[in-house]
Amino acid sequence: MSAGPATILVYVGLDAVGDGLMKLPFLRALKAAFPQARITWMAGKGHSVYAGILAPLVEGLVSEVLDQAGIGSRVGELFGRRPLAGRTFDLIIDTQRRLLTSLILRRIGHERFISAAAGFLLSDARPPAGYRRPASMVAQVMDLVELASGQPADACAPLPNDAAIAATAVALLPDGASYVGLAPGAGGRIKCWPLDRFIAVARRQAELGRVPVFLLGPAEADWAGAIREQVPNARFPLQQAAAVTPMLTIALGRRMGAAIANDSGTGHMLALADIPLVSLFGPTPADKFAPAARTLTVLRAADWGSDKMDAIPETAVLAALDKCLL
Repeated sequence: MSAGPATILVYVGLDAVGDGLMKLPFLRALKAAFPQARITWMAGKGHSVYAGILAPLVEGLVSEVLDQAGIGSRVGELFGRRPLAGRTFDLIIDTQRRLLTSLILRRIGHERFISAAAGFLLSDARPPAGYRRPASMVAQVMDLVELASGQPADACAPLPNDAAIAATAVALLPDGASYVGLAPGAGGRIKCWPLDRFIAVARRQAELGRVPVFLLGPAEADWAGAIREQVPNARFPLQQAAAVTPMLTIALGRRMGAAIANDSGTGHMLALADIPLVSLFGPTPADKFAPAARTLTVLRAADWGSDKMDAIPETAVLAALDKCLL
């Protein structure tokens, strides 16, 4: 049996924070499929957060980040000197679908090339006849891992667990309590389930002997006062922390029995904590943007005949959360 590729190049155009969080399950699955491989992450058309704010999250998963590589945009790259001249890889995975970019990438030395561009025309492995590209962005790149490995993709490779950050999370959420996470914010208020309903859910958790933990970003920090008045035992760890990072949010998530979040970056961070997650969607498509949590319950406003978040009933959220905590 082959030992698998020793070197892998993953190509992306660029990664903003949201992109980086959504691609982490793909990266975990790739590392799980090829644990001994040296993975190079190349951002060909811009900046990758894996070379910046999310670098601590990919330590041990990625060996090298080629940031703002300037590869994959120009027709002239099809001629003359090859991209990354002198470098070869056992496996190249192209996560984008622009044909020109894929043609350029194929000029990099490689043994196998996996790409969905032009219906997998350039790929050395292709899905079976009748394949339909999934709507989910996470599922799309997971399919590339399955093609490369020949096995179902499983995002089981562990994320880094920084001891100092883990200790901070324990200090903020000490042992001895049953914590339930609530992330009421999002990138736009139209994606937010009403705050009074988050508060009602939190009050119910307190009645059941659980401790509600509100994860409030800078845009929601002024909500803390109103929440405290109505939920006296609620915790606000991000408001107490000396420094707030994605690593800390994930570490806090690991202290929780389950969590509720809107379609947001915090929701994706909680999914990476590998806890049961209830994810709330209204105007944005859950099929495309749902986080890759190990145990995920998606509640869509569309199921109640609307794209407005307030269509999702409180009773449905409570029932989904209770099921997660059984």
